[in-house]
Amino acid sequence: MITRPTYLLPLHELYTGLLLFCLTLFSTCTHGNPSGTDEVITPHVRVSLISEQHSIEPGQLFWVALHFGIIEGWHTYWKNAGDSGNPPRIEWQLPPGFSASDIHWPYPQRLPVGPLMNYGYSNEAWLLVRITAADNIKAAQINLNASAAWLVCKEECIPEEGEFSLSLPVAGPGESQPSNRHAQFQLMQQHLPQPSPWSDRIHVGENEIDLRIHIAEHDAGRIEDVYFFPARYGIAEHAAPQIASVDGQTLSINIRRGDLKAQPLQSLRGVLVFSEQLADATITRAFEINSTAALSQNVWLMLAFALLGGLLLNIMPCVFPILSLKALSIVQTAAHSAATARRNGYLFTLGILLCFAIIAGTLLVLRSGGEAIGWGFQLQSPVFVLTLAWLIFAMGLLFSGVWSFGESWMGIGHSMTTQRSYLGAFMTGVLAVIVATPCTAPFMGTALGYALTQPTGIALMIFLCLGLGMALPWLLISLWPGLSTYLPRPGVWMERVKQVLAFPLYATVAWLLWVLAQQVDQQGLLYALLSLVLIALGLWFWQNTRLAGRVWQTCALVTLLLLIGLMSTLLWKLEPADAITAGAQDNWQPYDADTLARLRADNKAVLVNFTAAWCITCLVNEKVVLSSDEIKTELRDKSIVYMKGDWTNRDPAITRVLEQYGRSGVPLYLYYPADPQREVAVLPNILTKGIVLQALN
Repeated sequence: MITRPTYLLPLHELYTGLLLFCLTLFSTCTHGNPSGTDEVITPHVRVSLISEQHSIEPGQLFWVALHFGIIEGWHTYWKNAGDSGNPPRIEWQLPPGFSASDIHWPYPQRLPVGPLMNYGYSNEAWLLVRITAADNIKAAQINLNASAAWLVCKEECIPEEGEFSLSLPVAGPGESQPSNRHAQFQLMQQHLPQPSPWSDRIHVGENEIDLRIHIAEHDAGRIEDVYFFPARYGIAEHAAPQIASVDGQTLSINIRRGDLKAQPLQSLRGVLVFSEQLADATITRAFEINSTAALSQNVWLMLAFALLGGLLLNIMPCVFPILSLKALSIVQTAAHSAATARRNGYLFTLGILLCFAIIAGTLLVLRSGGEAIGWGFQLQSPVFVLTLAWLIFAMGLLFSGVWSFGESWMGIGHSMTTQRSYLGAFMTGVLAVIVATPCTAPFMGTALGYALTQPTGIALMIFLCLGLGMALPWLLISLWPGLSTYLPRPGVWMERVKQVLAFPLYATVAWLLWVLAQQVDQQGLLYALLSLVLIALGLWFWQNTRLAGRVWQTCALVTLLLLIGLMSTLLWKLEPADAITAGAQDNWQPYDADTLARLRADNKAVLVNFTAAWCITCLVNEKVVLSSDEIKTELRDKSIVYMKGDWTNRDPAITRVLEQYGRSGVPLYLYYPADPQREVAVLPNILTKGIVLQALN
């Protein structure tokens, strides 16, 4: 753990600090540098900005280094500090036309501290940076300025920082001179990891990573003391032993997975360091590893999960009203023409796949820009929720016969051979996906969470498989003409069914308005309700004047345009309300990361429910399972704290938790046992009382 700076130093360190301070003061007086200093001295380190060149020429590439001289027993850190600590940072202020590379890190040491394992440097550290000089330098000398911050630790840790300036004369072409540190730079470059000359692959398990490197057989016998330093925190359990073995030409390293083991892992980056026994000496070598997993089993499994999750979306309550329309369309189409039915099936599937592709592209683009988002993110926008409510309300009025628009674009009309009916099939697919976003079917959450951690091509494949699964039943009915003989014949009953289906649409509108009420204030909700009245009035006026004279048609059109303008103004003014924080309820409290950490430190068991008002699956689980008397009694009797994390509006903190457990959206249910040594239990998306009781016990 990193502690705050301590200034109560042992007496011998105080003497050392005073001596170093005096030496620095003497050096500054006798070798004054008007542009700043190239060295900072603290009681624990002497940090210098040095160059391999005494003078430089235009366009030259040369090395500089932030050099740490560290007193005995103390250390600083590598780019992945391990279980505790922070790596040094350098910010450059360079002359125009100059550029600096990222830090080139020499391979680190293992620094065990009690039960922890840190990665860093003791005694001495060289942080190498490649500087590119401008092509045209007019000054006689240039100044390289840098601000640096670092952490130096023993049993306690002290953050330190310094400002550095290095002046270098400018020489003519071919006249630059190396500095007296040039040989040391060449030596330290040998400590930089080299690109691996061997092929490698990782095999990822639930708790382990098996790194396999194919090396020459004569090299394998000489290798000893192998260790892999992961480039990123959380990939490996740093303090766990790494087990290395050689089988023929394959070096295998078994690595225990770390805090991020719940996330899919498709690549492993880091540094492999090993000692090699030669005839007369032992040398240490370091190689960069950037290994990829064998994609076949994980990708194919996730594609299957996506297909199955999309298939199960068809029975989720949020999708039912729209897919009922498609069922009616298939009945009518099959009665007219098998070819038309196939064509409508293709267009319906195309609408679903295109919509899923757009959602995937949007998620991936926003994620690459650093946005914390997930599945259903659009429903976190009040503007989107209200627009969707308008659309579905207009559809309900259409089904109820309040208005019509020529031949129904939803595919329920008397002519099934026009281009407009094909557009209706396509739009039915699009709308089905839009209203499906509040739902998370079994297998779907795992597939989506995996997709959002993968390269673009794999992520897009998973989203398209999800869409294909959703369209599959209706596509098969459209493509298999024989199945149409089992469908009921069209007749007057279809008009009655169409009117009945208006009521699930109205219920969907009511639910969307309830979601909106969680996101906006009371005035915004009032505007939303009035907008539905205006929609009903406008469509009624349109229906009753569309067959009248041209004057009435013009009035109807102007009225509709005014309504559209009025509602657009409403959307412009509709802003999310401040996060609505529920007070402590009878059996739960709002999720807070600090509160959770405090409860876990006190060895309290905690059940966390990450939910959202627009998530149908979440609401069903809460009503049927989590709010049941049996679960409430179990929570009370076992003194288990029940927390809710509300993701109705955007909350990056909750999104980060979802990402940590490989999820792209809610629901997510986590049970933290009272014993901190036990692992966190991740419950399924669809809950039963038995599942929850088993987890709590």
